[in-house]
Order: sequence, then C-alpha cells, then structure tokens
Amino acid sequence: MKKNNSSPIKNYQNKDGKTLYMFRVFLGTDELTGKAKNTTRRGFKTKKEAELALARIKLQVSEGTYKQKSAETYQEVYDLWINQYEKTVEESTFVKTAGYFKNHILPAMGNYRIEKITIAICQKHYNEWATKVQKARTIKSYAKKVLDFAIVHGFIQTNPFTHVETKVKKAFTESVEEGSENFYIKDELITFLEKAKEHLNFKAYALLRLIAYTGMRKSEALALTWNDVNFVESELTINKAIGRGKQTQLYLKTTKTGKPRAIKLDETTLLILKEWNKHQKQQYIKLGFNTMKKNQLIFSNTKNEFIQPVQVQKWMYSVQNKYQFKHVSPHGLRHTHCSLLFEAGASIKEVQDRLGHSDVKTTLDIYTHVTKKAKEGAIQKFVNYLEG
Repeated sequence: MKKNNSSPIKNYQNKDGKTLYMFRVFLGTDELTGKAKNTTRRGFKTKKEAELALARIKLQVSEGTYKQKSAETYQEVYDLWINQYEKTVEESTFVKTAGYFKNHILPAMGNYRIEKITIAICQKHYNEWATKVQKARTIKSYAKKVLDFAIVHGFIQTNPFTHVETKVKKAFTESVEEGSENFYIKDELITFLEKAKEHLNFKAYALLRLIAYTGMRKSEALALTWNDVNFVESELTINKAIGRGKQTQLYLKTTKTGKPRAIKLDETTLLILKEWNKHQKQQYIKLGFNTMKKNQLIFSNTKNEFIQPVQVQKWMYSVQNKYQFKHVSPHGLRHTHCSLLFEAGASIKEVQDRLGHSDVKTTLDIYTHVTKKAKEGAIQKFVNYLEG
C-alpha cells in the first residue's frame, strides 16, 4: 500500500535560498458566508517547529479556544512583535530599538493597514529616512522585522521591504561615527593625546589614553574596576560594559560579544593608571568616598557613579575644537588603534583577539582599508624615487 504523503507541512525557499517551512490549516466554516476559513503560517526554520505550531492550532480549534489574531495596522503588529523581541535581547538593545520605532518607523508606517503596505510605500519611507538620518539601513532592517513577524503569524504572505532599494542618494553629511575618516593616523594620535594631557583633567586624559592604547569600546572602559587591572602582569581584563536601561539609567552588562578577554598594557599606560589611582584616592576621599573597595570604578563621576557615555565625546570635542583637530569619536579611537596595529605588523588574529571582534569580517574590513592606504603610499614612494 502506498504511503500518503499529503502532509500540510510544505517546504519552500526564501530569497536567500534558505529552506523554510509553512502550512495552511482549515479552521472551520464561516457561519455568515458558508465559506471555508483557513490560516497560513510560514517562516518556520524546521519541520518540527512547523508541526508543533500546527498541532497547537488544531488542538485550539477542536477545543473551541482558537481565536484568529486580528492585527489590522502596522502599529498593532508592532505591538505584538515588540513584546516578543524584548525577551530576546539585552535591555540596552531593546531601548535603542524601541527608539528607532518611536522616532522614525511608527510615525511613518504605524497607521497603514498591514495588508495594504506595498513595495512603493516601503521605498518611499526608506528614501525619507535616508535623507534625514544616518542609520537608514538599520531602521529599514527593523521595520522589515515587523513584517517578517506578520508573515509568520499569517497576517500577510510576502514582505515588501525585501525589495526596497537601499542605494539611494543621501542628503545629509555623514557623521564621524559612520564616516570612513573616523580615525587618526599615527602622528595625529600622538599630538591629540599630548594636547589632551594639557587641556583636560587627569581622569579624562587617562581615559582617552587607555581607549587609544587598548582599542577597547567606550562602554567597556567606563565599566572597568580596579580589580580588572593586573599591574604585576601588565594585563587588563575586559569582562563587562555599561548599557542604558528603559528609564535611561546606566547598568552593568556583558561585553558586546558576551566573552571576556585579557589584553596586555604598555608600560606608559600602566604608569598613567597608577598615577590616576593616586589622584582618585586623594580627590574622592574629600568627596566622602572610599575608593579602596574591590569593585571601585576606575573612571567615575563626582558621585562615584558611572560617567555618562556622552561625556567622553564632550572631552574629545573640547580638545579637537581648541586645537583644530578633525572630529574623531571615541569609537574612532578604537578604529585608530586597530589601524595602527596593522601598520605595526600585527596579524589579523592578534587584532581580532585584542579588540574583541566576534566576526573576523569586522577586522578584515579595517585591514582592507589599511592595506589600501599602504598601496597608495607605495606608488608615491616609487614616484619620489624616480623623480627625486
């Protein structure tokens, strides 16, 4: 006897060629129209996942507890999606994402009926974002996630954001966070730190020096405690970072990759940290704080609490504006450290480990930039040799 293969679970391929699973299930007959009521669910990563979802719906239908979700607008689908999303990410990531929706996506798309959203509508709003904000592609990717969620839950069949063209002319000036020149070359960094030492208080200088000579993230530097520094082994352990929570409060979280790393410190940076340790004890005892505690922050404000991340940018800008340096962000100091490591001959693996890149592609992107610069320098040396 032939086996019946009429399973409601079907596989299909998305635009990336990845195999996903879907099903269409009968829910009963509409009492008013006499027509069959069905619902479709798609986007399941495994057949087992689809089978479980199908079994759950069938059980609810048989018990009379199944209610077909009705989400008519983008806003209503977003409300369902964001509740689920919040359970899967760090609080600081959730806050940032919710901000993208509140400030950009929902004002543009919230009132659209979900099934009426077209490629043209999505393209129109992407074009508007691209002319107003620096992270238009990031905003588009989040807007798309809501429609992906809508597909899985049977509200729509396809995602129009999939076909949006992102190579559009941008009318804004790229910020230093995004710009390709968000770094200093060797001589610029040396001079910048010299002027920072002259112009800033010692705490601010020590922080900028540490970021520049370690390549650590600003959020990691502001979370450091003195027990993270091994003065004997000249080693720094990076195992936490600060994030911003729902009420804008700062809190400790894991590093971006979730993995701790230990990096070596140069002798001068160690001496600067020792000097700041002495200054801190003297300054903070006057403010009524005992800085000898095990978990004492290396860099804290006058209340001995986390320094606001924006303050690091302000310190840098004050030096840059006074001495007419180009504007480079704190993240640009990380990029600077990475670039100079490559110029000094460090391997890709060494740089990846030191900076804590989870994806070697991030390291390779900077390596490509540095090697391009080296090639440009090579031809100039050739010309100088011939014509000199």
